[in-house]
Amino acid sequence: MSEVKKIATRESYGNALVELGNEHDDLVVLTADLAAATKTGVFKKAHPDKHINVGIAEANMTGIAAGIATTGKVPFCSSFAMFSAGRAFEQVRNSIGYPHLNVKIGATHAGISVGEDGASHQCNEDIALMRTIPGMVIINPADDVEARAAVKAAYEYVGPVYLRFGRAAVPVFNDEATYKFEMGKGIVLKEGKDVTIVATGLTVPESMEAAKMLANDGIDAEVINIHTIKPLDEELILKSAKKTGKVVTAEEHSVIGGLGSAVCDCLSEKLPTPVKKIGMYDVFGESGSASALIHKYQLDAEGIYNQIKEFLNKTKTW
Repeated sequence: MSEVKKIATRESYGNALVELGNEHDDLVVLTADLAAATKTGVFKKAHPDKHINVGIAEANMTGIAAGIATTGKVPFCSSFAMFSAGRAFEQVRNSIGYPHLNVKIGATHAGISVGEDGASHQCNEDIALMRTIPGMVIINPADDVEARAAVKAAYEYVGPVYLRFGRAAVPVFNDEATYKFEMGKGIVLKEGKDVTIVATGLTVPESMEAAKMLANDGIDAEVINIHTIKPLDEELILKSAKKTGKVVTAEEHSVIGGLGSAVCDCLSEKLPTPVKKIGMYDVFGESGSASALIHKYQLDAEGIYNQIKEFLNKTKTW
């Protein structure tokens, strides 16, 4: 069996920007002295006249991007998620969100898969922060094909978009020839009747593997890829929850304020359903390899499988 191809979605971000730069003169890419790490260096090499390095000044970069957007150009400001969503939150809120400007935020190195950089750089709070900003679109792609399509869709969309990318290489499971990205629409990867797994980002392929493990136990899991967390595809989630009666969410993010919270907000209001949230449980990460951390915090296929089995055993008594 051939080995599954793996590509970090931050690589996809840089490559998609180059393609967009080839086609559009109004694209501007800003970085905060992290062009190599965010993979926007490839764009700088291809289009040096459209690239701006502001230095280690993420808040200033955000304000500059907002100003550029008022001229009719389409700026992508790039840094680590911890800095883009955390350090520059006030500027994102007041300079981009409040005036609803056409700025795209390319946030790389999100989640615990940042690995050896440790807890200070492992941003597990960014989706929660961005969800609170009115009008902010949040996209968390699961593989290279989806990430490149998401960047292009973000360019076409008029308004602020937060794009979340990872440092670690992840499996490429989508077929570029048939894949279609539609902002705000989830994708059913596997139909099932016993439990719904709603996943985003790197937990999507892990959830697919967990579904195979559940199938060996006679459990038919439905797997949904939610690449756009805001606006959430409530129609799809409600339809699946009505069918299975049990929902599990999986994300490389805190269980507070992320995908799980968004799904619970939807279900509690429109279709009360038992929900299990899988993610980071009110803890900071730690230094270690991406694979070791994903395993320790039960975000790999084995961990997701075990947590779903525990959840299903509990719901039998409800």
